Amino acid sequence: MVIEKVLIANRGEIALRVIRACKELGIKTVAVYSEADEDSMHVTMADEAFCIGPAPSSKSYLNVPSIISAALVSGADAIHPGYGFLSENASFVKVCEEHGIKFIGPSADAIKKMGDKATARKTVMTANVPVVPGSDGLVNDVEQAIKLVEEKISYPVMIKATAGGGGRGMRVAYNQDELKKNFLAAQAEAQNAFGNSGLYLEKFITRMKHIEVQILADSHGNCVHLGERDCSVQRRHQKLIEESPSPVIDEETREKMGTAAVRAAKSVNYEGAGTLEFIYVPEINDFYFIEMNTRIQVEHPVTEMVTGIDLVQWQLRIANGEALDFTQDEIKLRGHSIECRINAEDSEKGFMPCPGHITGFMPPGGLGVRVDTHCYTDYFMPPNYDSLMGKLIVWARTREQAIKRMNRCLEEFTITGIQSTIPFHQKVMANEVFKNGVVCTDFIEKNLS
Repeated sequence: MVIEKVLIANRGEIALRVIRACKELGIKTVAVYSEADEDSMHVTMADEAFCIGPAPSSKSYLNVPSIISAALVSGADAIHPGYGFLSENASFVKVCEEHGIKFIGPSADAIKKMGDKATARKTVMTANVPVVPGSDGLVNDVEQAIKLVEEKISYPVMIKATAGGGGRGMRVAYNQDELKKNFLAAQAEAQNAFGNSGLYLEKFITRMKHIEVQILADSHGNCVHLGERDCSVQRRHQKLIEESPSPVIDEETREKMGTAAVRAAKSVNYEGAGTLEFIYVPEINDFYFIEMNTRIQVEHPVTEMVTGIDLVQWQLRIANGEALDFTQDEIKLRGHSIECRINAEDSEKGFMPCPGHITGFMPPGGLGVRVDTHCYTDYFMPPNYDSLMGKLIVWARTREQAIKRMNRCLEEFTITGIQSTIPFHQKVMANEVFKNGVVCTDFIEKNLS
């Protein structure tokens, strides 16, 4: 099968990212949009566009019949899901297959084994990948959770939704009272965000770094890793800044993590782009698997910047049946890249969302600077979806130079009409703990609260 037309079942900056990758490969594109996104840039940049419903995600970007109908009417022979929404929905993959539409991503079976976090734990354990101590599968109710913690895990414990991502459906409990309260809260949030209330438990490691490994796998048995990303700057488990490579991972540990990631992906016959996420404990120089994202990541550009490999194009090429044209030995990490997520939020008021009319939008430029965004002057940032306005990515020969470049770009980046997280990122870049590279996931609470 040769893919000729791709429908992008997503919105915002990732929809634009996919459209650009398709254009460079000579593939026609179809955009879908909700009524709230009528003026979004991806609608005008695609070759065709179809409105698929009202603003709520459940009636538009999660509306499978409407998306499939748009694909059939437009003659699209493939669907790229982007990230979020239906990107890790195994049932959606099967629906695509039933209608003769290629899903650009892994198989439904691989998503079931790795996209569902509780199932993924069991899967990687069989591939001899270390995991954080926790429950063996889903925890059905509070009583079972209490028993597991008392007999097996001990406090503090992390309550985690088995579906989705972005920090939703995650809570920490330091005692039984918190476990009772937070279990129910996480369950409700997971159901609301993902339509799946399933939870599992993991031992909460208090001092850790969040490290993830990017992999690419084709249908010819080739699977490689593209080094790691350090995603330790987080707020409520939501990543805010990412960089590659990690300032604390040495070559030996990088190779161990990369090998474990490849081994886990091969164990489910994975195809496409994927990310294995690990907890890294600096004090003991050891790591544990926490989950796999069976899709492209928000932070994929930092890997592209240090490897020179276009991950989204390779998603499309792998779906087209192409074999990787490089080997593990040929992948080299060159220089250093940092990404700041620019959100429509007021960081001085608890990161309160700030949707509204953007009266001015001037992104920075220059050598080693990349801005992935769907925003522009006079664009209305809708309140219906996440607050991501775009991603500011820089590359330089060293980490110190990358931080300096990011500082310059943040100062240059002008957004008026609504608040953004640019001032927050400026504080991080000026922080000595961040500059020293010793950031753990509690960095914001301890240094910028």
